[in-house]
Formats: sequence, structure tokens, C-alpha cells
Amino acid sequence: MGFVLSALSLLLAPAAARFGRSLDRPAAAQARLQRRLVAQVTASDYGRAHGVRQVADWERLPVVTYDDLRPWLAQQRAEGRSLLTREPVLFYERTSGSSGPAKEIPYTRSLRRAFNHLFCVWAFDLLRHGPRFSSGKFYFCISPKLQEADPDPQGLQDDSEYLDPWLRWLLRPFWVLPEAAHRPQSVAQFKRQLAIALLAEERLEILSLWSPSFLSAQLDYIQAHQHELRRALAGTLSPERDRLLAAPEIAWNRLWPHLRLISCWDSATAADSAEGLRRLFPGALVQGKGLLATEAPMTVPLIAAQGCVPLVDTVLFEFEDEAGKIWQIQEIQPGIVYELIISQSGGLYRYRMGDRVRVTHVYRSTPCLEFLGRSRDTSDLVGEKLTVAFVAQVLADLDLAPARFACLAPVLTPRPHYALLLDLAPDSEAIAQRLEAALGRSPQYRHARLLGQLGPVAVAAAADMAERLSVARAQNSTRWGDVKHSALLTQPFGTLEGLLLGTNLSPNPDETVQTCVQTSGKDPS
Repeated sequence: MGFVLSALSLLLAPAAARFGRSLDRPAAAQARLQRRLVAQVTASDYGRAHGVRQVADWERLPVVTYDDLRPWLAQQRAEGRSLLTREPVLFYERTSGSSGPAKEIPYTRSLRRAFNHLFCVWAFDLLRHGPRFSSGKFYFCISPKLQEADPDPQGLQDDSEYLDPWLRWLLRPFWVLPEAAHRPQSVAQFKRQLAIALLAEERLEILSLWSPSFLSAQLDYIQAHQHELRRALAGTLSPERDRLLAAPEIAWNRLWPHLRLISCWDSATAADSAEGLRRLFPGALVQGKGLLATEAPMTVPLIAAQGCVPLVDTVLFEFEDEAGKIWQIQEIQPGIVYELIISQSGGLYRYRMGDRVRVTHVYRSTPCLEFLGRSRDTSDLVGEKLTVAFVAQVLADLDLAPARFACLAPVLTPRPHYALLLDLAPDSEAIAQRLEAALGRSPQYRHARLLGQLGPVAVAAAADMAERLSVARAQNSTRWGDVKHSALLTQPFGTLEGLLLGTNLSPNPDETVQTCVQTSGKDPS
């Protein structure tokens, strides 16, 4: 097996070497990429509509969001031809649409190649500088086609399909794949099949997933169904592993003694969950994924760089500071928060990602970027991406009168969830049920709830709720005079109790905060 991994390293070396040369001259790499993108856009209806004929015309292209491009994409699909680039669209991949209809990102061959490039650079760095692998057995996160979530029949089936066919073929013997992984199934079926596949592979070395809460929820499932899973795996597990699976508290690191790497989000709101995985698997490297979205791969975590390096040869970066001024990659400075604007080869030009970053240090000649979180109008605990606009509409639709104050707040523990804070709630349980159903209009929120990554919504009511929240936020480094409560808070609180009671107020001891967790529907976790 060592020979196979060494051969893979040799295959990946040329891509890693080319990328390394780009890191030595990031401005030159970005200029080359910009010329290629200009050649694409000048040959498109979109480029002609904005008068783009050469590189000097680049800023004629507006900085856009998906909603700005929605009419172009709708027309592109209706006419069955590319309007944003001269390259044919292979398929559309669906992603978050919490503030409106789901976003469908067009994929061209060049965009797909960009994801493949990311994998090659990342895998080479791991093989050269990372843990010592022997079996190479890995699980690539499957985004399940859940029957309860109106599955989308089109687009990519799992993370492996971001790779070129030759690389998928080469890696196929190493994959750990649940039975019927790509077929529509219930949450229970998906979790059971995944548990069986993972438990059956004692030599598992790599777990690649998105939110660390995905793995935590799966481990909770295994613990809760351990006896059923033992029966299903009878004759498959060794006596020692069968004994470990039967324990009242499963020792996860002993159940998978060869696990060397967990690749997942580990920054912003995912930091605490990732730290929990480090405690459960002290022998494994828990490595952050960097910035990776359906729209584009943006940064790659490199052990050699001790941070996340932007993919300067595949994505064109622009950085907007808080004053609205846009900077190029060679101009950005440590300590300043920037919002990312990207251009990629699938037809999204000067596209506002909604991600905030800052420079941590420089590797070779390229600034490494730390992900700080989503833009200030988005809350994203585990990938649900709720926006202020969407939540404001949800609360308006619920008609919460006679309450005069309403605010939805993200809470991290004991399990990530949302709490609706009200000044008056005659029937908290009924409000929680209606709110849960309304938030479920967001596909990402519904998906996270079904998989158990998010707990059920809570409702808390107190006559002085607005004042309590103001004090809590002021203690959370927000200046008292700057405290403004929108329909959705985007900075999470540690606990609901701390949010409500951990303040310097001295409430009347006879006053209580009414809290209700929605319980009428079965919690899918």
C-alpha cells in the first residue's frame, strides 16, 4: 500500500509544483488568470452587455450577488446555452437559498477542474507533510438524498464527484461508501447505512466532511443504536471491536485506532465542535477545510504553510474593506477584515461570496487567509445559512402579536440551535411549532435539522427581553450605544441561559423567563 500512496504522490507532484510557483508570484498568477477570465467574458452575452472588451474594462463588470445574476441564469437555462461564459455548462449544482429560491450554480469543465486542482494540491501536501498513512481508507462526506427534504435529482452526488474521472478511478479502491448512498432514503436509513459502513472498516484513516457536527451527530446515532448495529455487523467485527461497540460509553479513538485525519470546518462557529473532535480522537489530525463553497474553491489548508492559502491560480480574488474600498491580493494587510469578492471560470464574475476573512501571515509570497464568518446579515452554525431577510419574513408571516419584540438568536450549546426571544408569548409551544415549520422553508436549515446537526428551536419570553439582550450583547463586546436588534442575530451565544441570565442586571427573583423547546414533532436526531 505504501507503494500505491508513493505513486499517487508522484502523480500529484506536478500540480503542487505549479501551484507553489504561483504562490511565489501571486500578483502575476492573478493577472494571468484575469486575462483568461476576460477572454471568457468578452465572448459572452454578459460581457457584451457590460461593454467588456479587454482587461482594462474589468471594472465595468458590477460587483454582484446571486440575486443580481438570477435573471441571467434563468435565461441561460431556458435557452440551453451559456450566456455568462463561452464554455458550455455541464450541470447546475444547488446550494443555499434561505433568503429566496435555492441557488443553482452553473458548472463548466474549467470550474470542475478547479476543484480537482484543490484536491491534488491538498492531497500532495498531506502525503508529503502530513500523518503517515498505510491503508489509505477514507470516507468522503455524502450529502444524502433525503426523502424528507425534497431531494434534488441533479448535480453532484458526493464530494468525490468534484474530482476528474481518472482521479476518482484511482481512488475508488480506498473509498468507504455506504450502501445505496446515492439513492433517496430516509434519515434513519442514511444514518444506519453510514454507521454500518464506518464500523465495518477498522482500517479507516481519513474522514472528509463539512461541519464537525455531522460526525458528532453520527457518533450519537451509533451510541444510541449500538446493540442493533452489533447485530447487523455480527461476524464482521473482531471480538475486541464488538466489545468496544457494546460499551456504555464508546471509546471512539479505540474503535477506529488507525484514524489519522479528520478534514472539516474548524473556524468561526465550527471551532468548538472541531475542538470536541480533537478530544475524542487525540491521535488524529483535525484539519480545517479552508474556504470551500459550491461557487468555488477559495483556499486550501497546507501543513507546510501552517494555514490556508488562497488558490491564486484558479480563482480571482478581490477584497472589500469595511469602508467599501476594493483591494487586490498583493495589497491586503494583516489585522484588517475584508469581504471576499471572487471571479471563477463557471461564469460568476466579481461575485460577492458573503465571507469575511483576514490575513494571518504570509507563506512564500502569498497572504494566508483566516475565515472569520459570514457577512453580518447571515447566521451559519452548521451550514444552514439563515439570512436576516429570510428570518424577518418568517417572523412577519408568523404574526407574533401581541408580542412587540421578536429576535431569533443562534445558540451553540448544549447543541447548536436557534432561540426566538420575545417580550410576550401566550403559547410558547405553539409558536415553536409554527416557527420550526417556517424555518424549514430553508433547504439548508431543514437538512441540518433532519440530520441532527441542529437542535429544535426554542422560544423564550420575558417582559424585559430587549433590555436583557442589550446587556448580554454589550458584555459580548458590542458597545451599548451600537446595540441594535434585528430579526436575526448573527453572532452566536454560548448558552440560552447565559444569554438571558448571565448579565449584570438584577432581575426580581420572582420574575422568570418562560422557555419552551418545540417537542410536538419528533426530533430527527
